[in-house]
Amino acid sequence: MANKQLSTAPTGAVLWGSIRGNFHSLIALLIAALVLSIIYFARDPPPPEDLVTKPMSDGIAATVSPNPSPTPSPVRDDKCNLFSGRWVYDNVTYPLYKEKDCKFMSDQLACEKYGRPEINYQYWRWQPHGCDLPRFNATALLERLRNKRMVFVGDSLNRGQWVSMVCLVNTAIPSDSLKSYKFHLNGSLIVFTAKEYNATIEYYWEPLLVESNSDDPVNHRVPDRIVRVQAIEKHARHWSNADVLVFDTYLWWRRPKMNVLWGSFQSLDGIYKDVTMLRAYEMALNTWSQWLEVHVNRSKTELFFVSMSPTHERAEDWGGVAGRNCYEETEPITREDYWGTGSEPEMMRVVEKVIGDLRDRGVTVQILNITQLSEYRKEAHPTIYRRQWEPLKEEQLANPMGYADCFHWCLPGVPDVWNELLYTLMFKNWVSKG
Repeated sequence: MANKQLSTAPTGAVLWGSIRGNFHSLIALLIAALVLSIIYFARDPPPPEDLVTKPMSDGIAATVSPNPSPTPSPVRDDKCNLFSGRWVYDNVTYPLYKEKDCKFMSDQLACEKYGRPEINYQYWRWQPHGCDLPRFNATALLERLRNKRMVFVGDSLNRGQWVSMVCLVNTAIPSDSLKSYKFHLNGSLIVFTAKEYNATIEYYWEPLLVESNSDDPVNHRVPDRIVRVQAIEKHARHWSNADVLVFDTYLWWRRPKMNVLWGSFQSLDGIYKDVTMLRAYEMALNTWSQWLEVHVNRSKTELFFVSMSPTHERAEDWGGVAGRNCYEETEPITREDYWGTGSEPEMMRVVEKVIGDLRDRGVTVQILNITQLSEYRKEAHPTIYRRQWEPLKEEQLANPMGYADCFHWCLPGVPDVWNELLYTLMFKNWVSKG
């Protein structure tokens, strides 16, 4: 018996030691799991549960939504910068409309119609850092615009944004177009009316905002550009009672000097003087701001200014081959600090100063800062895939890069995102006003 007890005693001790060791290991594992959980939930919040992120072959994240909500909640964080973010490839919820389904598509922007072989430019969604854009709801916007006027004023980039907006709201209008909408063209003014809502979305051609010798909406390609920087009433009377005004002016100012006229085009005693571009630009914007200060209904009218729409004429800006431009580009720029030569910070500072001074005088203009986010989209221009207003010569056809349009934007495309941002700001304004 003694021998048996001696032989079994160590076995029990070993068993108890094993259990005790396992117990300690279990406690250690639980503590480690608790620590990891604290670290995990203390980091940045995960993306929304309804998004599925898949890597593309080029390393760019492609985020798709298998069950997109028709009316997602708006931006909840007022401190979120809507204009800082990244482009996400999304071929499930984008584009927001089909090019061929929009009755108002411009041939200058209809890249698919004019033979563009790939249409990936339609599938990129803007994702701000730290928040989500609400999905564009055309019916909700039309309800907000019931019995109101929304007017886009500016150059052909502004007209492209207007085309985009009309294409977007058209998705909520019945197919019986003769009963549901009106379309009217009167000189520089184009008016789209959604009859059921008595809402108009209009565009007014004025590329320099003030009066110039480029005022004619058709015959405005003059080599010697002349502006009357102190004259705006000729144009402003067409949009003086609007409920929403969206302005832009940039590309037509891009030259070292502007020929400024004091006087009228009809008078022979006017004074002409070459003025540096930045100074002339500031003078024109001051005239515009003074008109707003005197004439705008501050309790009624919402005011927006769209920042510079960048051009992509120099491939070396983004590390491409010198001497090339946006022609044959098929992917966005992914470097978030990218800034090309197609945007001029000095002009943006002038805009900010003029609008800041106007705010100090009691009139608020919100800047729709589309410049940085549009800088990344070198592949989204029409290049050669658009209607040419004049027949191309043989030497032009032999060198497509030479006539590629790297100024305007294909639709559906980048201007739709501008309007998503505009839509978001407008709804935030309406919510804040109750």
